[in-house]
Amino acid sequence: MQKGKIWTECRRKALGTIIMTALSLSACAVPFMGKETGEEPSASSERVDTGFVVPGPESYDSADTAIVVDRDGEENTVTFRNLELGKNYTLSMDGTTRLYDKYGDAISISQIEKGDIVDITFLKSKKHLTTMQLSTKSWTYAHAERYEINLVRGEVNIAQETYKLTDNTQYLSEGANIELMDLNPADVLCFQGLGNQILSVKVEKGHGYLRLANDEKFVGGWIEVGQSVIQRITEDMLLLVPEGSYQVNISHKGGGGIKSAQIMRNQETVLDIGDLEVPEPQTGTVLFSISPSDAELYVDGAAVDASVPLTLEYGLHQIIARANGYHSITQYIRVAQETVAFDLPLEPLEDGEIEDSSSDSESSTGSPTDVTTDYYKVYVDAPEGAEVYLDGNYVGIAPCSFKKVEGSHIIILRMTGFETRSYTVQIDNAEKDMSFSFADLTKYATESESSSKSESSSESSEASQGSKGHTFSTANER
Repeated sequence: MQKGKIWTECRRKALGTIIMTALSLSACAVPFMGKETGEEPSASSERVDTGFVVPGPESYDSADTAIVVDRDGEENTVTFRNLELGKNYTLSMDGTTRLYDKYGDAISISQIEKGDIVDITFLKSKKHLTTMQLSTKSWTYAHAERYEINLVRGEVNIAQETYKLTDNTQYLSEGANIELMDLNPADVLCFQGLGNQILSVKVEKGHGYLRLANDEKFVGGWIEVGQSVIQRITEDMLLLVPEGSYQVNISHKGGGGIKSAQIMRNQETVLDIGDLEVPEPQTGTVLFSISPSDAELYVDGAAVDASVPLTLEYGLHQIIARANGYHSITQYIRVAQETVAFDLPLEPLEDGEIEDSSSDSESSTGSPTDVTTDYYKVYVDAPEGAEVYLDGNYVGIAPCSFKKVEGSHIIILRMTGFETRSYTVQIDNAEKDMSFSFADLTKYATESESSSKSESSSESSEASQGSKGHTFSTANER
């Protein structure tokens, strides 16, 4: 037993000696390495700083709420517009960039479009986008058909709410930048904004153009394009029509017929009506009952006596009834039988209410090329040589002019071999002439493309390709 205790004690001492020796050698190793490298030992000497930092969702030094103004798939970059400074800046993306919808769910870059309002974080020093989310603070009003854009005040009325257009507002059609003047009341739009500001307007359903061919015997008659357009047929007219499929009703002196037409966005469609017949004129007797009895009545722009029966040709006719202290009535009637009667009760104005006379404008029935000069004019100075149409009616070849009538109007510019363009303009009531100068029309790529499109349809301009100031002169007073 005594020998066993002695052996165990010897083993314990030996093991202790080995451990102490190992610790001693370990302690000596660090200063020795320091001598070899010429560096003082430190706690961080085991880490090597290469200067490279892998960016991720948590790596950012800046944040912004901005508008997406461009995307470059090849360069993998996104360009944003800062709302405070009104300036654009571009950030790069890679596999570490995280994209989210409004609710924080992951999405792909294809689900974020130009004109979207986004909340972003990024590394300003490296111009690297770390996260991008469809802004939780923004609102969207899609599929808007009933709205009113006031070009003068820069306001839009949607669902009885008024919003402001800003210098930052982006206007887009099929992914391309356009101008505010390129929009038309016939377009179906998507509005996006923050608070009471509209920051992007996207055309969801646009417009095209309709021209009649072989229409000589129908001049003075009427054209109805679905429920969107009712207009008197004039020589060489060019109508702006919402894109879509339509049954076009042509009528004159009891004749005419229905034709099908497909209107494509920014394209011109030619509808040949030469095969429609105009029979011998048929007439019907029309009786009007108007309240108040002293109201004035106009049929197709001419004043008539409402107290006696009228003889009108079969077909469509425009009537306007008005009286002091009452709301005016402007509507269309169809005469298709020997005797027909119409009631026209005018509603009285409420206290303090003022009648809006713009709705009673007879410009659509009058000639836009009136040669008298006792009125103020609107001049279209450029592009020279372009055909000019006012609200569908042919005016002349630019430079030309037409009678100044207050309100919102559509000016269409057309030239063989070039893309057709249309602009919505606001004409004021100032007692001065006005002038407009528009950018040159864009030429078709090839002659074959031009001829084929002029025969069946011609594309309108794809707008300004992202550059502002496309219309270089507007509403100048003379």
